[in-house]
Amino acid sequence: MTTLRDDALATLRGWRTRDPGQDRLRQAYVDHLTADRDGLSRDHRPDHITAGALVLSADHTQVLLTLHAKARRWFHLGGHCEPGDTTLAGAALREATEESGIAGLQLDPEPLHLDSHDVGFCGAAEHVRHLDVRFLAVAPPDARHAVSEESLELRWWPVEALPTDEPTMRTLVDRALDRVRPGHVRR
Repeated sequence: MTTLRDDALATLRGWRTRDPGQDRLRQAYVDHLTADRDGLSRDHRPDHITAGALVLSADHTQVLLTLHAKARRWFHLGGHCEPGDTTLAGAALREATEESGIAGLQLDPEPLHLDSHDVGFCGAAEHVRHLDVRFLAVAPPDARHAVSEESLELRWWPVEALPTDEPTMRTLVDRALDRVRPGHVRR
């Protein structure tokens, strides 16, 4: 994963945010990858980088979320980096395409949001923490989705009526709307 690691470091070092909390996470991710060459591998413990994408409808009024089979909660699409991935954005696009069944997603290569969270469903008995790098993807106008084996359900939700009150999901959607809708007023 050397090429992927190099890309991830370049992506994270180059990403600028005005949010001090996001900047602290960005630096923590850079430190993680600098300290450990295997920090992108799903087998790395206790932490590893993951990649995901929030998928917006072509008209930016809906978001595609998955009811995750193991966590049984609504999330954006994403997961582990794989040995064949060469870029972090590419890993996010691969995951979003695999989990949604939608061909032709348009991925913005600039990170949208970072989130560090504990997971109890990562195939390990010991403590695992995902260092998630989230991107924005926009579906083509004629997008048809299909539920993958990782999901119990996959569904479009109005951006104003998310199926979860988890603050990070609202933040993720608001940041996506800020990017695609200049002048967007956050809820």
